[in-house]
Amino acid sequence: MPLSEYEQRVLDEMEQQLRSDDPRLAKAISGGVPRRPLHVALGGVVVLAGIGLLFAGLFYAQIWLGLLAFVAMFAGVLLALRRPQASGEPTAPARQGDNVRPLRQRSTGSSFMDRLEERWDRRRRDDR
Repeated sequence: MPLSEYEQRVLDEMEQQLRSDDPRLAKAISGGVPRRPLHVALGGVVVLAGIGLLFAGLFYAQIWLGLLAFVAMFAGVLLALRRPQASGEPTAPARQGDNVRPLRQRSTGSSFMDRLEERWDRRRRDDR
């Protein structure tokens, strides 16, 4: 079930508040920069090549080929799990057609949680 506009707005405000209060926590929760599909695909190819080298090392009874296979598989996994460096720019810039509204600045002294509780109480009263 999709969120209503009101719920989406409240969720956006909560996210913005979290980002301003504790940016490190927000970055850790959001997962940071996503992996690039190219890195995952190349890592998979390198791992498969390492498995092929491992079988070749077993077939020809060459220990050095087995060690090379292990290094190739390890490098492939590292490549597949690697994330690009985070920059100061957002990963997906907001487009003009997105349904994102800017937060309204409040001049009152109430905290974010007080406003949230007030909205929740108002919504509960309206549902009855």
